[in-house]
Amino acid sequence: MIRAALPTDAAAIAAFWNPFIRDTAVTFNPVEKSPAEIAAMIEDRQAAGHGFLVAEQDGTVLGFASYAQFRGGAGYARTMEHTIILSPAAQGTGLGRALMTALEDHARATGIHSLIAGVSAENPAGRAFHAAIGYTEVATLPQVGHKFGRWMDLVLMQKIL
Repeated sequence: MIRAALPTDAAAIAAFWNPFIRDTAVTFNPVEKSPAEIAAMIEDRQAAGHGFLVAEQDGTVLGFASYAQFRGGAGYARTMEHTIILSPAAQGTGLGRALMTALEDHARATGIHSLIAGVSAENPAGRAFHAAIGYTEVATLPQVGHKFGRWMDLVLMQKIL
């Protein structure tokens, strides 16, 4: 089931998000997120009218997808950057596609024109996933991320809604 996230989902989200933060180059951020930070993010994004959705199965939160404004300023108000993270148990099950379909539907309903995915160049599965659901690589930003003692490229992928 795909539904709007609740602040009470924050601990479950932290449990599968933090290993990606800590152990992989999927995200350039090296600082793990506390449940309180995630709960505040859920509340802030929903208060702004932005989507923050979770995939739940048998009462367990297995993934989330969310978006916020790509860049500040009124000129960018209809372009959002999204994040999608799935627990290892959810990968390859179709929940990622279901989350993104629901997130894109939410974005369209609120007048969003374009969604951006910022994908680590060291995340070929993330790039392939986004390509499979209609995102196009529009730019590579060389050496903009730094983690694990090395510089990493960021691939921007876009879907016009």
